[in-house]
Amino acid sequence: MKQPKSQIDKRYEDKHKEERKAAHAVWGTSMKREDFEELNKFLKSHHIPKVQLIYAGWTALKEQLSKNKEENSFEKRT
Repeated sequence: MKQPKSQIDKRYEDKHKEERKAAHAVWGTSMKREDFEELNKFLKSHHIPKVQLIYAGWTALKEQLSKNKEENSFEKRT
């Protein structure tokens, strides 16, 4: 007799749990419901996954901080 898909999936998940934990991280964060709903609507309408938003924000923030650091070091030299 064939096993239900849920049992097969659970067995697979249990077997690979540590592997997944080592490879991925999850942030448990919260934000205002109003902002969350607006953000979700925006992402869905543009077909953008949340992880893409995180990477784009991280990249933009690194660039911004790099520019600020360059500007501050220039001001100190003059």
